[in-house]
Amino acid sequence: MNSFKRMVLCVLAVCLTQFHSLAASAQQSKGKILIVLSSQQELPLKGDKSFTTGYYLNELVIPARKFADAGYELVFANPEGNTPAVDQTSLSADYFGGSQQALEEAERYQGTLTGLAHPLKLSDVARQDLSQYKAVFVPGGPAPMIDLMADRDLGTILRDFHRHKRTTVLLCHGPVALLSTLHDAPAYQAALRSDNIAKAKRLASGWTYRGYQMTVFSNEEESIAASNVFHADPLFTPEDGLTIAGGKMSSVSGWAPNVIQDRELITGQNPASDAALADLTLRTLTAH
Repeated sequence: MNSFKRMVLCVLAVCLTQFHSLAASAQQSKGKILIVLSSQQELPLKGDKSFTTGYYLNELVIPARKFADAGYELVFANPEGNTPAVDQTSLSADYFGGSQQALEEAERYQGTLTGLAHPLKLSDVARQDLSQYKAVFVPGGPAPMIDLMADRDLGTILRDFHRHKRTTVLLCHGPVALLSTLHDAPAYQAALRSDNIAKAKRLASGWTYRGYQMTVFSNEEESIAASNVFHADPLFTPEDGLTIAGGKMSSVSGWAPNVIQDRELITGQNPASDAALADLTLRTLTAH
């Protein structure tokens, strides 16, 4: 090979390297999405029973993969900074269109999410410059009813997102985390758990999302889950918790996909809403 050919090949190699570098930078330039998960697993139920839960695999992986493929950096956080647990009942092909292959691909992708094993603490995130995040996303699974709905640091984060009209996305049971923005969210949770509705209404005064149109895992769906999954009744339902606080609920029957957008807030009703929720989020972020 003569010197001229070597020079041309070197120039091409440098150009290709710069091209790939620029492409990677462009892919990374869309910003960060904060994904908030529970630190807890034991959901208290009526009759002194409990259910071991966590996040639903599809509700995390389907949106997370769409966000990452679109060029967003995923940042994981939860109250304790511990590795969040996946709800074992969600490890089913039923949540992936009946495809065992899709389930296995989701599990493999889950294993590539290095930040998932070592999430940030919400207390640390709350002290950050939150403008670095283009959106915040709370997947479902019943676990947010244990800790996220009463977490003061999450309340600080969500109020900041609300104040600056940044995209706020929650799926299935995840929307109960919006209750963390109440003035005394732990007391509100305790009132719901003790069925003290009058006290809960008083504590809900001035809720950040009062009057917003939204959806959440419906009472109909929760009743089915109580019979077939929990094998006991929940202390309260996510739909009731949000309705009492002033949310304007909208749900569909038959476990069909349902996604609602109102201002900066995007909510999805159930596991079947995973892809539609992610697609609407990406369209919203692109529009902004």
